Amino acid sequence: MSTSTEPLYPCDEESNELPVSARIRSRLLRARQRYHANDNISAYMMQGEVDALQSEVEEKMTEVLKSLVIDTESDHNTQDTARRVARMFLTEVFKGRYHAMPAVTEFPNAEQLNELLIVGPITVRSACSHHLCPILGRVWIGVMPNEHSNLIGLSKYARICDWVMSRPQIQEEAVMQLANILQDKVKPDGLAIVIEADHFCMHWRGVKDADARMTNSVMRGSFLKDRDLRREFLSLLSNR
Repeated sequence: MSTSTEPLYPCDEESNELPVSARIRSRLLRARQRYHANDNISAYMMQGEVDALQSEVEEKMTEVLKSLVIDTESDHNTQDTARRVARMFLTEVFKGRYHAMPAVTEFPNAEQLNELLIVGPITVRSACSHHLCPILGRVWIGVMPNEHSNLIGLSKYARICDWVMSRPQIQEEAVMQLANILQDKVKPDGLAIVIEADHFCMHWRGVKDADARMTNSVMRGSFLKDRDLRREFLSLLSNR
């Protein structure tokens, strides 16, 4: 729930003169809905507003380039930069904020599979919410299904990972978001997720440590309780 003290804007029907970002923010505030960098806000956006928001971001990005004293009018390399950056944010690297989760077909566990299933490595791309620098990494997912679990296709794991990671993140929170969604979709006895990623806020700026990498995990259900199962999962990862 949002604790923002920002003023509420007039109802959307009466405020078409407001920027589209203001209209979306108004809906979020009225619904007392959080809109942090790693939140999905697609449920509060109307048809056509992704395109309108892209145009607004392009205008604001043009002003940023001007403030950086970049002559975008005579420099052929940056004449289209604002448009490219806006499109990149709205439809690529941050698309997980503005688009609904991809459809995931679920199948019943008809054969009552109850053996360890490992998916990965899945390549993921995100951005650090502190500096908007790239995060590039790999995800491994371990599932211990039961007779009541839902099974989903291999590509669906990749699509869910991409949807969660395509927004400004910190890695520690991303792995929890991913675990919550998969727990809800698959309903396994056990779930394990490991993410290993390079953070370009360490490579590109700051200490500029080219070898810095972060690995973190979440273990739930039988992976948390059964030490042997957890060891089997991690040992299989080390051989990949």
